[in-house]
Amino acid sequence: MKHEEYMKMALELALKAADEGEIPVGAVIVCDDRVIAKASNTKEADGCSVSHAEINAIKQTGRKYLEDCTLYVTLEPCPMCAGAIINARVGRVVFGAYDEKGGACGSVCNLFEMPFNHRPYVTGGVCEQECVNILRSFFEEKRK
Repeated sequence: MKHEEYMKMALELALKAADEGEIPVGAVIVCDDRVIAKASNTKEADGCSVSHAEINAIKQTGRKYLEDCTLYVTLEPCPMCAGAIINARVGRVVFGAYDEKGGACGSVCNLFEMPFNHRPYVTGGVCEQECVNILRSFFEEKRK
């Protein structure tokens, strides 16, 4: 599968999250062309500020390290999620929408360029417009 196909899976998870009143972010982890985890934001349901899609997906794998895996996520990871990605040693991160207010993969800062013990490969802007549209629609609806 290509990046776009896995990102479409993450977008489906984001839409499901929006339907459940969660900020619409979805994440998929792929290893050897096989999906090993799928998750979305569950902050509201869990009542927990760390229940972001990326962290939920990393936990779901049941693995300590993910060097041979790719994480697909609809929104650029925040500093907390970027830290989890570093600690889990995720091999590649592919994200959709850039987060100008909280993104830690180049928008506000780039934690992956700092001298930590692991640096994943990063690709941003995959299916960007679809990812932006889901977030924009969600927040426009919230403001009504």
